[in-house]
Amino acid sequence: MDMRTPVNISIKRLDPRVPLPAYQTPGSAAMDLAALLDAPLTLAPGARAAVPTGLAIALPGPEWVALVCARSGLGIKHGVSLSNGVGVIDSDYRGEIRVGLINQSDTPYTVQPGDRIAQLMILPVGRAQITQLDELPPTQRGSGGLGSTGN
Repeated sequence: MDMRTPVNISIKRLDPRVPLPAYQTPGSAAMDLAALLDAPLTLAPGARAAVPTGLAIALPGPEWVALVCARSGLGIKHGVSLSNGVGVIDSDYRGEIRVGLINQSDTPYTVQPGDRIAQLMILPVGRAQITQLDELPPTQRGSGGLGSTGN
């Protein structure tokens, strides 16, 4: 597959108010997703919520996945991140994309209707074939873990 050729993603708006996801710059790796809310949603410190986007997608096949990723500004400026780390949208899922948010700060945070709350990234998927071994092939690094490469 040629990674420079755009992949065709079908999108269904579940509400006419919803903006279609869009890349903000030519170098953007992901498209922004917006909150579909009728009223502001305040997340108390430590609170979680599944925020609707009003969008459903169809990927072209099982060789593709959509990942819902955090927006760095929400995390850095406000302590709001994805409650599940990264959301995985499988190629056979056709339901609404909902974004799990968690407020990890010590102050309330309010999500306004239409706020950009996450990013949608489309990536190819490799299928693994599992081979069980008694010993793994050696590497220079070996089993060195956290901090073993110098930082």
